[in-house]
Amino acid sequence: MDQTFPWGADQPIPSCPLIEVRGAPRERGRQYGEQAKARILRGIAHYSTQLEGSQLGWPEIGTLVKTFEPTIEAFDAAYLDEMRGIAEGAGVSYEAVVMLNARTEILKLADRRRKGQPAQIDPDGCTGVVAMPEATASGRVIHAQNWDWKAECAETAVVLRVLRDDGPDILTFTEAGGMARSGMNSAGISITANYLESDRDYRQLGVPLALLRRKALEQVQLALAMRIVYCTPKSASNNVMVSHATGVAIDFECAPDETFQIHPERGVIVHANHFQSPIALAKIKDMGIVNTPDSLYRDLRVRALVEPHIGALTREHIKNALFDDFQSPWSVCRPPRPNSSSNLSATVAMVVMEPALGEMEVAMLPALSRRFETYRLDLERHLALA
Repeated sequence: MDQTFPWGADQPIPSCPLIEVRGAPRERGRQYGEQAKARILRGIAHYSTQLEGSQLGWPEIGTLVKTFEPTIEAFDAAYLDEMRGIAEGAGVSYEAVVMLNARTEILKLADRRRKGQPAQIDPDGCTGVVAMPEATASGRVIHAQNWDWKAECAETAVVLRVLRDDGPDILTFTEAGGMARSGMNSAGISITANYLESDRDYRQLGVPLALLRRKALEQVQLALAMRIVYCTPKSASNNVMVSHATGVAIDFECAPDETFQIHPERGVIVHANHFQSPIALAKIKDMGIVNTPDSLYRDLRVRALVEPHIGALTREHIKNALFDDFQSPWSVCRPPRPNSSSNLSATVAMVVMEPALGEMEVAMLPALSRRFETYRLDLERHLALA
């Protein structure tokens, strides 16, 4: 194993702390920054090293943050306030927190503004699955995902619980300082997202994907969450799976300016990191396969492993499918390995949600450890506030 990766038999796998915040945006941002300070600092240091290696300095990143500000403000000005609060609580720069919430967009746009050797932007891979009530033993939706990214991010991940007085509470697994990634809310909406890349990417300035996911999780109505995913202009392609605890799920393959739908087959949706929609494939060029060729079979593997259990699927069946090590290390569950950019890549976390129960299970570095921690939302609190 690469000696830069310290975890294994002699060192415990990092745990994923729970951060709970409440109050107005600025205040909950401060609470978040104070509680997650060490992990936020570690994340900023990690991306700073990447920026320096690509000859991208903080002055340029600051300029790009200012470029994004009007777009973010038009989408939801409170997010700027919350990110300022995170920066204050953690004692870091506001620009660094915005970078954490728009890391891929900012790195790509910075790359396009400079000359010389292009920056290496790694694909943010994933394999996601949703099982509908008719496919599960409990009659409840199961929504799960493997997050494939930089192995070092096992030390920067958190579960953020946002207690809100003006909408549903939120439980989201994210990088420390991030507003949202995979998660669910107390109104029954859950969301995961997978990397996609197309020939339309970075031709326009869109809303950072972390903020789009957060906005979707702030909704009570599923229709409004889906509208945000479907209609919000984006800088880059992304796949977003949205489900509701009562038994609705749609996978949205998003180009920056157009969205395509994938619906359940036999009550199951599985998606990796390539476009599946025939309409999408007829209209755009999928540019991601060169860096994620294993995507072509990861979704097939997961579907093949869950299909024999359709009608009686449990969380354990879903977990076992996401633990699949076929063609390791180019597998559904990826142990740490160098990627095409020579960075250490791994399945950083497996996230398994059952939104009707308000439960999220997380296993860090699941190719090395199958230990899950459980995090919860108080669904009774949501009903009391409604």
